[in-house]
Amino acid sequence: MPESKPRRKKNSQPQESRQSAHAIDKPMPGWYKPVMFGLMLLSLVWIIVYYVSQTLYPIPNIGGWNIVVGFGIAMVGFFMTTGWK
Repeated sequence: MPESKPRRKKNSQPQESRQSAHAIDKPMPGWYKPVMFGLMLLSLVWIIVYYVSQTLYPIPNIGGWNIVVGFGIAMVGFFMTTGWK
């Protein structure tokens, strides 16, 4: 039994224009990586200070919300890792 020929793909657009903007490697700004790691370290220090000071610091008036602030800062740092190249 004869085999059928595979279909050819039409090249209506050049290869460069078919790539999305995300596929092109752009250099990361110099501040991105230090800010990302800095936020993660700041959140770690924030939570450690909260527990070591027996809930008196870093902001004494908000009490248990210091944990939320610490984890919020950490989440911003971790979300930045998705854009790191």
